[in-house]
Amino acid sequence: MNQEELKQNALKILEESHVGILSTVQGNKPHSRYMTFFHDEFTLYTATHKQTQKVDELEANPHAHILLGYEGQGVGDAFLEIEGTMGVHDDQSMIDKVWNEHLEGWFTGPDDPDLVILAIQPTRARLINKKGQEPQTLQL
Repeated sequence: MNQEELKQNALKILEESHVGILSTVQGNKPHSRYMTFFHDEFTLYTATHKQTQKVDELEANPHAHILLGYEGQGVGDAFLEIEGTMGVHDDQSMIDKVWNEHLEGWFTGPDDPDLVILAIQPTRARLINKKGQEPQTLQL
């Protein structure tokens, strides 16, 4: 698969899969949790509260690992493995960019003072488990 096909496959997964696993580092060990992701090309965004372990962990170590796309059907389910660095954003323009009705269960609205956005800038992305193919690295 060439890079353009790889990019299109990866973007399709990002469009169709919003819930994935975000892993951060806590005391030199991985700490994983499910999160809802939004994207702009390959930059990922997720909303969280200011006072969470995620925020504390990324302030100590900004590296993150994300898995998105596995549908649970078995062999051949393609998914993305993304490594990147995270930053915390509380500026209203970033919140407005990410805000949608799916966040209403966790926040009072886009002006909730506890709402921050984690932005993950990818440093490496791989398409994994595409039936019959080895993992492929996307050139970012």
